[in-house]
Amino acid sequence: MPVWVLPVLWTVALGSWGLSRQGSVWRDEAATWQVARRSSAEICHMLQNVDVVHGSYYLLMHMLFECFGAGTTTLRLPSVLAMAVAAGCVAVIGRRLAGAWAGLAGGLAFGMLPAVQFYLQEGRPYALVAAGAGISTLLLVAVLQGRAPGPRRAVLRWVGYGVTVVLMGLLNWLSLMILAAHLATLLWCGARREVWLRWAAVSVTAFVCVLPLIVFSRGQAAQVSWIPPLTWHMMIGPAVLLAIGGIGALLDRPRSRRLSVAAVGLPLLAVPQLGLLTASLVQPLFLDRYVLYSLLGLALLIGAGVGAAVQAVGHRNAVAAKWVLPVVVAVAMAGLLPQSLAKRSVASRVDDVLAIASDVQRTKQAGNAVLFLPSTRRDAKSVSPEAFAGLREIALLESPVESGTLKGVEASPERIRAAMLRQKRILLLADTPAVARPVKGERDRMKTAVLRTHFRAVSDVEVRGRRLTVYERIERTGGAQGVPAKSRLPR
Repeated sequence: MPVWVLPVLWTVALGSWGLSRQGSVWRDEAATWQVARRSSAEICHMLQNVDVVHGSYYLLMHMLFECFGAGTTTLRLPSVLAMAVAAGCVAVIGRRLAGAWAGLAGGLAFGMLPAVQFYLQEGRPYALVAAGAGISTLLLVAVLQGRAPGPRRAVLRWVGYGVTVVLMGLLNWLSLMILAAHLATLLWCGARREVWLRWAAVSVTAFVCVLPLIVFSRGQAAQVSWIPPLTWHMMIGPAVLLAIGGIGALLDRPRSRRLSVAAVGLPLLAVPQLGLLTASLVQPLFLDRYVLYSLLGLALLIGAGVGAAVQAVGHRNAVAAKWVLPVVVAVAMAGLLPQSLAKRSVASRVDDVLAIASDVQRTKQAGNAVLFLPSTRRDAKSVSPEAFAGLREIALLESPVESGTLKGVEASPERIRAAMLRQKRILLLADTPAVARPVKGERDRMKTAVLRTHFRAVSDVEVRGRRLTVYERIERTGGAQGVPAKSRLPR
């Protein structure tokens, strides 16, 4: 049986376990959901204004939603299958460089890594980038091993390498740092001049193909302005990963001018992590998902360590050696079980768009108005428009689809104030205090001020990171002023 079969099946099983997360969808996935349900023309209109970096992924998900319908399975299954491909590539690379046990261990380890388990069930493009990293690295290893495949097959490998890197770049152009990782591998193993020339030509071509996206997306850089500046605390995670990877590299007994797991895995792990940390010194960009694909290198190095353990035990007892990997996997799964369960729970994400939409449907009454604070919380309506049917959008000037945005365009603060004062009952959809950010912007401050002064809260529900508060207009008769519930409003 090919060495990749078990890791692929193992990863698919891990991804299928709790795939729906109790029917929840959080805000990042809600962006995918609402955009995928638009027409191709509407998506292209939106990409001119926002999220062009994810344009290729949105168009892919649009096609899948058209074919299979909108749902959590359609949303997340592509990530499960992509991670399975990545695990299979890890297994094949490990077998080529360090033997079957190392390949099998690396492929199984990849699916168990906590970060991989998180994005394994995420309706975003990061798992697809990881699959591309696995395929491109496998093709590079095949070239470096120098097994004369014939001119036609050699050309196909380089074409496949270039196309895969381009697709990775179109899904997330920060993934082009894999070229720097592969450069380090070429330097480490002393690649032939012919390989250098072809790799350079293909890499430059791939970069040029992605360059227009990079340039255009810089005009939308405000989208990542929320990412916090780099701190020492944020560097702990990468440091731990590099330490584990370094131990695995030492167990592989690395030597210069030799193609090995260390020569491939350590650069693949270290270069993207260190590259993103360095870039974050100029502009805050450090989010682990941007370099998720680097964990293929960690899995390769873990596999090499387990493979070395199997060999060491095999010198003394051949029967016992066969049990090393099953025992390691069982112990790892037992140790990671609490995390695995947590990542498949609703609480693993900051909120749930679908749950609060259900509460809106139960709470609304004919003639009610609805407000969103901030306007990005309109994603609940974009994902579940039927739950908001009959509610009047008193702040909205242009819908998300019409404006080519994710959150729509709202009216001026004065118009919002005037519209609010004409209402008797308003439903406010906001974040819970635990995850809410300070109120910013004139429009949101106006919403807060009018509700505090002229309305009182009659019900307040918090569901999975979202908050639904119902406000009724204060009747000022006979000098009675009422008591506005100031403490209920976001500050």
